Amino acid sequence: MATSRPVVSVYKDDSPAEKSGTLPMPAVLMSPLRPDLVRYIHMNVSKNKRQAQAVGAKVGYDTAAESWGTGRAVARVPRAPGGGTHRAGQGAFGNMCRGGGMFSPTKTWRRWHRCVNITQKRHAVATALAASSLPPLVMARGHRIGEVAELPLVVSDGIESLVKTKQAVETLKKLGCGEELQRLIKSRKIRPGKGKMRNRRYVMRRGPLVVYAEDKGIVKAFRNIPG
Repeated sequence: MATSRPVVSVYKDDSPAEKSGTLPMPAVLMSPLRPDLVRYIHMNVSKNKRQAQAVGAKVGYDTAAESWGTGRAVARVPRAPGGGTHRAGQGAFGNMCRGGGMFSPTKTWRRWHRCVNITQKRHAVATALAASSLPPLVMARGHRIGEVAELPLVVSDGIESLVKTKQAVETLKKLGCGEELQRLIKSRKIRPGKGKMRNRRYVMRRGPLVVYAEDKGIVKAFRNIPG
C-alpha cells in the first residue's frame, strides 16, 4: 500500500500551528502506486488533443520532370526540365531525390485519438493522489515541503470562507508553503518553441493542490496565486 498511517491530523485554519483533531486516512490516499498505469493513461489521453496534419497531395510532384531514358550514363530517375539554372537536370519525384516526394506520404485520416478505459483513468487519478501524500516522492519531484507539518495537509473548514488572496497567501505561509510559493514565482520562464507566438508565452511550475468540499469564496481567494 502507498501509506500505512491510519489517521491524518487536522490543523486549524486561523491558527495553523495547532491541531483541531484527527480524521481517518481516506482510502484513495492508500491506493497502490502504479506509475506504469499513470504513464499509460497520460500518454493516451494526451493524444486526444492532437490535430490532424499531413503533407500536401502534390508536394514533391509539382514539376514537369521526365526521365532522360537510357544511353546517357545517368540514372533513369525523372529529371527537372529546362536549362540555365541549377535545378535543370536534377532528379525529381523520387523519395531519394532532393525536393522529391516522401515515401508513403502522411495522411490526415491517420488514427490520431485513443479510447481510454474510464476505470483505468480513475485508478490513475487515485494512484496519483496517493503518491502526492508521500513526502519522499513529493520532494523528489522538486517541491519545497521542508516546513510543511505533514502530507496530506488537512485544514479545518474555515479556510473555505476565505475570499481575499492576501488572506490565502498568509494562510499558506503559516502552513509552511512559503518556500514552495517562492519557488513557483521564480520558475516563470519564456516557453521554448512556437508556443510563445500562440498566446502561451510563459511556462511555470505547479504548486500545491487545493481540494475543498464547498466553495464559500475559496476559489476566488486561491485562483490568482501562481502555480
